This record gives sequence, C-alpha cells and structure tokens, in this order.
Amino acid sequence: MRFSALNVAGAAALAFSGLSSAANATEWKSRSIYQVMIDRFARTDGSTSAECKLYEFCNGTWTGLINHLDYIQDMGFTAIQISPVVENMKDDTAVGWPYHGYWSQNLYATNPRFGTEDDLKNLAAELKKRDMLLMVDVVVNHMAQAFTNPVPPKVDYSKFNPFDDKKYFHPYCNVTMWENSTDYQQCWLYPYGVALADLKTESPDVSEMFGSWIKELVSNYSIDGLRIDAAKHVNDAFLPAFVEASGVFAFGEVLTGVQNDMCRYQNKGLLPGMPNYLEFYPLNAAFNGGSFVSLADMRSQAATGCNDTFALGTFVENHDMPRFASQNQDLALAKNAMTYVILNDGIPTVYQGQEQHFNGSITPANREPLWLSGYDTKAPLYVLTQTLNKIRNNAIKKDDSYLETAATTLWADTNHLCLRKGPDGTQVVFCINNKSSKGDSYQVSIGGFSPSDQVVEVVSCATSTADATGNVTMYFGAGEPKVYVTAATLRDTGLCPKTTADGPKTAANNSGAASLGAFGSVLLLAMMGWATLLL
Repeated sequence: MRFSALNVAGAAALAFSGLSSAANATEWKSRSIYQVMIDRFARTDGSTSAECKLYEFCNGTWTGLINHLDYIQDMGFTAIQISPVVENMKDDTAVGWPYHGYWSQNLYATNPRFGTEDDLKNLAAELKKRDMLLMVDVVVNHMAQAFTNPVPPKVDYSKFNPFDDKKYFHPYCNVTMWENSTDYQQCWLYPYGVALADLKTESPDVSEMFGSWIKELVSNYSIDGLRIDAAKHVNDAFLPAFVEASGVFAFGEVLTGVQNDMCRYQNKGLLPGMPNYLEFYPLNAAFNGGSFVSLADMRSQAATGCNDTFALGTFVENHDMPRFASQNQDLALAKNAMTYVILNDGIPTVYQGQEQHFNGSITPANREPLWLSGYDTKAPLYVLTQTLNKIRNNAIKKDDSYLETAATTLWADTNHLCLRKGPDGTQVVFCINNKSSKGDSYQVSIGGFSPSDQVVEVVSCATSTADATGNVTMYFGAGEPKVYVTAATLRDTGLCPKTTADGPKTAANNSGAASLGAFGSVLLLAMMGWATLLL
C-alpha cells in the first residue's frame, strides 16, 4: 500500500475507528496496565535463586507469569503488557544477551527462551478467563545481529525472517542528529555490540509484510493491544497502516518531552495512544528538587496540544528508564508518585518491581528479577496500589464518564499538586506532595466536593465533612498523599470498613492552616496563573 503525506491522517482516522471492538481505545482507557519483562518476572519452576547476572538470561517464562497472575490481579490491574515474544538472535554480545526480547531475527517464530507457542496461547487464555487484556511489545524499527564493532557492521541479511534481503533495509549510517527526522528514522540505532539493521518501513513491500505478520500474530495469540517499540524511529505513514492491520489498540513509543513532537502523532492520526513522556519528565523532576507547577503546566500543554490525553499511558517507571527510587529511596515520595500514576487522566502503567520499591538505576540494573521480592503482597506500595486501583475501578464502574472527565487542577505550587477527577458523585480528589517522609504537619482546605458531603480519605481511612463551600480540610504529615472520595461511593468496595475522624497528624508540629476556598474560587486562581500559597 502506497501513502502520501496528504492522505495519512484521513486514512488513520478510519483505521482507528475500525479497531476490534474487543480491544479498542475505549476499552483500553478503562484498564490499568502492569508491565512485565518476561525473563525477570517468574520462572516455570518457581525458583527464586539470586544467581542471575542482569545482562544474562534469568529464565523467566510465560508459564511462570501464568502461575503468578494472582499477584498482579490482586493489585487491581486489569491488563498486562509483556516484552516481545518473537525469536531473537542467540548470541552473547558486548552488551549482554537478548534476555529482554528486543533483538528480533525471526518474526514467525516465538522465543523458545520464554516457552512454547502453546504456553503463550495458554497465557492469553488465562487472561481472558480473568477479564484481563493482553498487550504485547513489538519491534518494527529494526532486526538484530551481533557484531564486533567495526563499522559499517557486516550483516548476513539471509538470517532474518521475513526480511531476508538487504533491499528491505536502509544503508548503514549511525543516528547522530536526534532533532532531524530523516536522520533518526533512516539511520541505525546504537551501533555497539549489536547491529540494529534499520528497516526501510517506507517501502510498500516492508509495510505489507509487516501488516501480514502482525495480523497473524494478533490472531494466533489472541492479543488485545500492542506497544510499538521505537515508533518515533519509523516513517510516519507506516504507523497507521500497521495499527490498522493489527486491528487492536496500540501505544507507540515516542520518546520526547516536547509537546509538539509527541502530540502530532495523535493529531495527524499516526497513533491512537502513547506512553506519556510529556508528563514523565516533570513528574520525576518534581520529586527531585523541582516544582509541581512545571507538571501542572505540562498537563495543560498536553490537554490543549494532544487529541486524546485519555489514551496516553501515565507512568513513572519503565524498563528503559532508571527506577524512581534510584534517585531517592524515600517511601513517601514513591507513594505520591504511585498515586499520580493510578489516578491521573489516561491509562495507568506500572512497571514490575515498582510496587516493591526496587531501586535499580540504568539498564540493566533497572531490570531486577521480581522474585527477589518474594512477591510480597504486604509491601507498602503493593497495598497502596491495590487501594488506588480499587478506587479507580470503582469510579469507572459507577459512572463510565469518569474516564473522559478531565482532571481539574485545584492547587499547584512547588510542593503540592491537587486534582479533581471524575463527575459529581463519583469524583476523586487527590493531593500529592514532595515533602518526603520528613515532611511537616499542617492542614489545608481544598475544594472539589458539594456542601456537607461526607468524605473518606482512603489511604488513612479517615472521615470528614465538606464545609458550606464544598471544601475539605486535609491534614498533611510525613509527606503522605491524600485521596478523598464520598463515603457513599465506598459501599461494597471492601475499602475502609473501619474509619476514624480526620484530624491533625501531629498537633505539636502543626504549622497552621491555609484555605484555598471553594472549588470555583480555586478555578479562578488557576485562570489567573499558578499561585504559590504559603502554608
């Protein structure tokens, strides 16, 4: 199929509207995703030996994942994203073994290191029994071979299936101009230890071969969604055709923190969804010496710049980035970050080990085997994630307009971000802060409710009543996040069966109260610009 720059957006709009009804964008927006790196999640025999070098295989499998699905589902996740499933090169290299699955050689075979074809089918079947969706990572930018670093790499193209000829690839050049789309879409990535032979995705033959393959892969393994690795590094016209051929929703990885660079992929109809790198960078910065004002500003830019922020995946960790706790191991900060990820607009995406407060830094240190945690279901972040997913899932169940009711900023300053998400009656009001576990005790009046609403702060199970303006007095201390819902919405959730009256956390250290006034007043402040409020 041939494309022109003029017809891509129109064709894409039709393509995305025709996605499989079982796994379209609307369905995915209702889900929360747990990201799994298969080699590092669970072994078939359940062994938990720590004898595993992080640049080698640690022997996690699809069957191991099946055996531990309770661990994921009990946290409240309703979808999983798994690392690539196709057969990879089999070589050790200067940068390690292909334990991660991103070095494809044969698209028409599954990776025997992770199990058999039947094991992968069994995983999909077990997820469907649990009403969970399956998202699979796919690599379309390149095929891979080991090499010993003289350039240009010597590649035996006959080893690739189906792209077994040099004509399917761009001539060798190394990406050097990261702001030049021709350079980063047609040159080769990272020429060290592994030759990532760059596919000529603008070729009609390559596009059609990929379309045939992905249609078969999705059908054979009952796949509900895709994550397209390095989507920014293939030509624009390829992406909507590939998504259309798959028939399912897709996240495309567009690694940029610049609004115009990322939003254009939605606005031009190139991709239905993407991991939300726009907010990833200011979110991390706010917890490491930065300000939540920058995050609030980027939220506003994304909302006005992208077609559909509800189809973006909110995250604070993934397999490519240093762990959140590698920068600061304070648990209260991690709780606040998790609160934002689960309750923000968009599709929550949590990377395995985040709920266990893993702290690995750059790759491969950020790919620790999860079994080292003992799959601890009592870990503080696991329990918090469980609570937050229950709140979100319950709000969606009671009123599905929750999903596409944009969160409104109630307060943003250096240390705080407070948002109201959802329609009246099922709204969630939450405040995150960056004060850490050493944070002081104070109280603040925040809007978002109706007068006299009975509300519950679900992290501490403390109750209070909204005042005549709909404000609730929030008692902060030790840097803990705050999450409020109306008491009526908690019925039948199992959350907070016992409650206590809310009040000052540490009276002796209480530094006073600040009132932000009624909900409407706070919105007026927001329209006038972000104001810094002194507590």
